[in-house]
Amino acid sequence: MSDTASVYQAYQGNTYLFGGNAPYVEELYENYLGNPGSVPDNWREYFDALQHVAAVDGSHARDVPHLPVINAFAERAKQGGTKVVVATGADSELGRKRTAVQQLIAAYRNVGQRWADLDPLKRTERPVIPELDPAFYGFSDADQETVFNTSNLFFGKETMPLRELLNALRETYCGSIGAEYMYATDQNQKRWWQQRLEAIRSKPSFGADKKQHILERLTAAEGLERFLHTKYVGQKRFSLEGGESFIASIDELIQSAGAKGVQEIVIGMAHRGRLNVLVNVMGKMPKDLFAEFDHTAPEDLAAGDVKYHQGFSSDVTTPGGPVHLSLAFNPSHLEIVNPVVEGSVRARMDRRADPQGQQVLPVLVHGDAAFAGQGVIQETLALAQTRGYSTGGTVHIVINNQIGFTTSDPRDSRSTLYCTDVVKMIESPVLHVNGDDPEAVVLATQLALEFRMEFRKDVVVDIVCFRKLGHNEQDTPALTQPLMYKKIGAHPGTRKLYADKLAAQGLGETLGDDMARAYRQAMDAGKHTVDPVLTNFKSKYAVDWSPFLGKKWTDAGDTAIPLAEWRRLAEKITLIPGSVTPHQLVRKVYDDRAAMGRGELPVDWGMGEHMAFASLVASGYAVRLSGEDCGRGTFTHRHAVVHDQKREKWDIGTYTPLQNVAENQAPFVVIDSILSEEAVLGFEYGYASNDPNTLVIWEAQFGDFANGAQVVIDQFIASGEVKWGRVNGITLMLPHGYEGQGPEHSSARLERFMQMAADANMQVVQPTTASQIFHVLRRQMVRALRKPLIIMTPKSLLRNKDATSPLSEFTRGGFQTVIPEQDEAIVKKAAKVRRVLACSGKVYYDLVKRRSEKAIDDVAILRVEQLYPFPHKAFAAELKRYAQAIDVVWCQDEPQNQGAWFFVQHYIHENMHEGQKLGYSGRAASASPAVGYSHLHQEQQKALVDGAFGKIKGFVLTK
Repeated sequence: MSDTASVYQAYQGNTYLFGGNAPYVEELYENYLGNPGSVPDNWREYFDALQHVAAVDGSHARDVPHLPVINAFAERAKQGGTKVVVATGADSELGRKRTAVQQLIAAYRNVGQRWADLDPLKRTERPVIPELDPAFYGFSDADQETVFNTSNLFFGKETMPLRELLNALRETYCGSIGAEYMYATDQNQKRWWQQRLEAIRSKPSFGADKKQHILERLTAAEGLERFLHTKYVGQKRFSLEGGESFIASIDELIQSAGAKGVQEIVIGMAHRGRLNVLVNVMGKMPKDLFAEFDHTAPEDLAAGDVKYHQGFSSDVTTPGGPVHLSLAFNPSHLEIVNPVVEGSVRARMDRRADPQGQQVLPVLVHGDAAFAGQGVIQETLALAQTRGYSTGGTVHIVINNQIGFTTSDPRDSRSTLYCTDVVKMIESPVLHVNGDDPEAVVLATQLALEFRMEFRKDVVVDIVCFRKLGHNEQDTPALTQPLMYKKIGAHPGTRKLYADKLAAQGLGETLGDDMARAYRQAMDAGKHTVDPVLTNFKSKYAVDWSPFLGKKWTDAGDTAIPLAEWRRLAEKITLIPGSVTPHQLVRKVYDDRAAMGRGELPVDWGMGEHMAFASLVASGYAVRLSGEDCGRGTFTHRHAVVHDQKREKWDIGTYTPLQNVAENQAPFVVIDSILSEEAVLGFEYGYASNDPNTLVIWEAQFGDFANGAQVVIDQFIASGEVKWGRVNGITLMLPHGYEGQGPEHSSARLERFMQMAADANMQVVQPTTASQIFHVLRRQMVRALRKPLIIMTPKSLLRNKDATSPLSEFTRGGFQTVIPEQDEAIVKKAAKVRRVLACSGKVYYDLVKRRSEKAIDDVAILRVEQLYPFPHKAFAAELKRYAQAIDVVWCQDEPQNQGAWFFVQHYIHENMHEGQKLGYSGRAASASPAVGYSHLHQEQQKALVDGAFGKIKGFVLTK
């Protein structure tokens, strides 16, 4: 069968091709004839195919333009379809109206949500949407009883009078739920939503038990807020009042997800309603929350954090069995938690071998202003369907207060119609729902979860509600929104409205009051409000972090590997199958690495990295490496992925040697990330926080690019352990080095990490040899310590022969926090040394070169490879060799106000001997990390190296 014939036959079964739709399809075909690009791809494909299908009389489209469409409908009629009537003369008006009806249906599906009843406060009138008015299409009152074909709808009828059709469309698309989904390119997804919404006209049909449960959840949500408001007057809690339906929503999400086989749910949310979630969803004991308000909670963390940043985990029962809930810790940067949650979920999915996310569900709760305003939203959404970061779809819930912080006018809070419009970039559907209709909120939640589970795609429930109090409880919102807060002040509350509704339905006159009284009694007793919470349940997928707690950074572990193992691994990772044709430059790299494995060449940086990864995965430690260009390496030193020069398709056109090290090896994953720093680093931090047995590495393309992820570094990596007790072993590789590449490609801002370094919270290293990168990467996993590792990786040293290492340095020894003087002649004459240069990084090789050129033999050079925690013992031991030296000089490439100088000077001074002076040689203080002119860079570099050996000005400390 030809391609055109197969397309033609496929479309014969399409539901659009009923006789009643003939005018609509003919109009599409008319547009196609004028401009093929003006119709959807699937219709264009169909019309293209029809051009080559002969009619029963042998004519073709070139003879009669509309003949293919006429033939199509004639064929349908023969097969038992709706009788085809070709409109001529007086019937042409009926044909026009049929087309108009299809346009009217499409309008309600596309923009009906703009006329939906969504605002509980009813502050503005519904907008005028001409496309939703039958008069816009030429209909009059006389047409109300005219019957039209509705076979492409899901109202359960093949035909409907216009009046009934309009009522059905308005109930479905303009009630308490306003659905946006028609921008999806996938027809199956659009038809899915049409079937789900139109079949029930977007109205739930819950039984009495379900309704009472919804009321109970609303009562709990309101009850906690009112209890706290009276007991802890004026204390910040970021109340949920006005948005109580959110608790009913997330409760439904958890219970329904459990019934569908989900076993873990990870939740990320900011402050609004967080305490309510902790108590009424997660099952935190109210008495424990009260203790935090009373400042009597145990202080078992070095720093701690405010109560509305705290995370929590628990296990609850659902119809499908126990579900583990995790509420992620989140700082005041609101949406920054999003990628962290996604990374945490991906780690759990990988641990369960659950690639589709059937067992693990990410849930992100947003505020309306933050959802529209913060860039990390877009970055995280961009990860959603990529292979290295997909989590099988996220359910987003927006607590839409319609106000943000103090901005009540949408013109000032965003530039889009809806706060959720950013999700259209990945074609995620959105259900806008009136928060004062809790049954509609629960229905929207059910539909959102069903969609996610079926299509593995993000979906949004936008609960349009209000904020009863200010941004926090010390705020007076009427100062800036007087009219809005008059309406809020007159609002009886969602719980009261729903209780009255159920009472009117005969479900109990005092039901609402009885529930409120019972909840208040539970609060007074400090009892659980979630029933039942499982206290003894332990999942087999839970991670035991106890082996990594209480360890000292000085416990280095054994990072050397036996020579036989080295050779075996080297052979494995340098083998490229004959079926793969590498680029000639890559072939040279792998041939050289094979020689390095045999000990015929010194080992370079790329081989040192590869051998660290290979030895780890062979030992059962997984490796996950991500970042921009990290597969080949920004500076093309890595080549972890070999691209077949004869094939480009990813799944058959690449080969990754590190995935073929051993039969039962741990996974090696390398991901060329999207062009994002903040979301990707947040994702990797979240992944590392849930998998201590995977070496998780984020590599910046240039170290400076970490600027784009500074929030993740500040709020999570540097302080997560002291604030929240969250142990994390993430590794950052930040290319750093002054090679004349300008201000944005020189510095990884070492000084920022040094400023944040305290409480042994992280490791900051700047290795200078291939063996050093090998040992420090292995050390990160081999020793029982999980702390963030910040590596200032080089650029020029990647191919510098002086930075290579002999094979012996890999089969014995370990990471050297301080590398001693390497010139044996100077070491032997230690008593004659008059100056000790201490440095870190690439500048070491510049200093050695100058010393050799000038034949200087009374200056020793020490390399500090670990800047934090500072290796006092190792540094003091090396400095002691040169007790007769007068000067100790710190030399660095960075400007004086940057780099490590202001931080290490005190450490160095602490280890100096009586009479020694401490000085500095480097670039002068600068507002910019580096100069942009090559000649100026060279002048500065020469001056700082000369200064290290010459007269030092401005000694700052004397021992």
